[in-house]
Amino acid sequence: MRVIICGAGRVGYGLASRLSQERNTVTVIDTSPDLIRQITNELDVRGVIGHGSHPEVLVRAGVDDCDMIIAVTHTDEVNMMACQVAHSLFNVPTKVARVRAQGYLDSQWNDLYSRENMPIDIIISPEIEIGKAILRRLNTPGAFNVVPFGDGAVQMLGVEILEDCPIIQTPIRQIPDLFTGLHAAVVGIERDGELFAPTPDDPLEVGDRAYIVTQAAHSTRLLEVIGAHQTQARHVVIIGGGNIGMYVAEKLEGKTGMRVRVIERDKERAEKVAEHLNRTVILNGDAMDAEIQEEAGVANAEMVISLTNSDSVNILSAVLARKLGARTTISLINELSMQEMQSELGIDMIIDPRASTISSILRHVRRGRILEVYSLEHGGAEVIEGEVLDTSPMAGKALRDVMLSEGVAIGAIIADGDVFPPSGEFVLRPGHRVVLMAEKGALEGVMTMFRVSSDYY
Repeated sequence: MRVIICGAGRVGYGLASRLSQERNTVTVIDTSPDLIRQITNELDVRGVIGHGSHPEVLVRAGVDDCDMIIAVTHTDEVNMMACQVAHSLFNVPTKVARVRAQGYLDSQWNDLYSRENMPIDIIISPEIEIGKAILRRLNTPGAFNVVPFGDGAVQMLGVEILEDCPIIQTPIRQIPDLFTGLHAAVVGIERDGELFAPTPDDPLEVGDRAYIVTQAAHSTRLLEVIGAHQTQARHVVIIGGGNIGMYVAEKLEGKTGMRVRVIERDKERAEKVAEHLNRTVILNGDAMDAEIQEEAGVANAEMVISLTNSDSVNILSAVLARKLGARTTISLINELSMQEMQSELGIDMIIDPRASTISSILRHVRRGRILEVYSLEHGGAEVIEGEVLDTSPMAGKALRDVMLSEGVAIGAIIADGDVFPPSGEFVLRPGHRVVLMAEKGALEGVMTMFRVSSDYY
């Protein structure tokens, strides 16, 4: 597939890396010569310097025979215009745009994105994706990551394995036998900085970060069984009243018994957030000031979420909140080197905005019947939900007879609206959905399993 990516920032770089590794032909456009020089030196991609919304720049990038354009520059209007030009002048089949401003996404303007007006096929809103991820974590306390699959019927939980976990050193194949009726398929383990798909005989060890696929209805029991369940937060302090902070606060204030406070440094923005929200207390002040955090009730807060535009503010405000007595902290951090210092910083959870955006886009880039994609550990693996097709090599086979690549672990099968744990006797039929994790080196084989016969790489 031939793909043009407009924007060589963090998201553009991440997409270019992933797509080029999968043998797509990738061209990246950016106005920064330095970014283009870096991306072409480090990745197997072509670079073009210029504005992605300019026709002559798109021509130099090879738009005439392009299958998809993905516009992820820092400016919404450039992203939207790049898609418009790609459609109107060059008839590019698929157009993807990242749009941050919530005003563009209001449901009353849905007609804006019709084929007759601004023909963008897929709009990615990082703020909404990040906001949903935070809410899922709040609703499933004890997991450091929660990702839905199967229209919400299945969840992948990221869980820290602590010393009091009762299944330490137990082969993961025995977990279902120990807890009757519990769907708990360990599909990934990060150990000593390495992420891998475990074999059925692998045990969990103290310090592991385990990725476990389960039925959504089993999530609470699973967390209780492994000793990770926590009481749901009722007193939440949000630092930063931007789009993400306001989205999360709006959703939380609709819940009974929830107390929400927002700290926003900019007075004008604080006033705007106060006008938009009904039951949330807004404090105008600097979250780096201990007095402001104390006024917001951080000492008694069960959750403090730092969502400003500054990594340093998000990190330091979370450290301060923990010092003042906050039970759990979450920080939005862009810089990878800072994310890797999570344990040293004492921050409980990290939100990586790039990962959320890349996962959303990859869902639409994959060929065949790939319904959902979630990237783990900076692209070290992916959790995928795919639909079995008539032409799939899996169709009609029992799970034990499916030739899975090394580095693949199946977590759940969705058939006729029901969710089943993986079992060797289960026969896959067209229309069944499979949720699995695949290490980076096994992704191409997995894509083949869900690809229609006319697809190619």
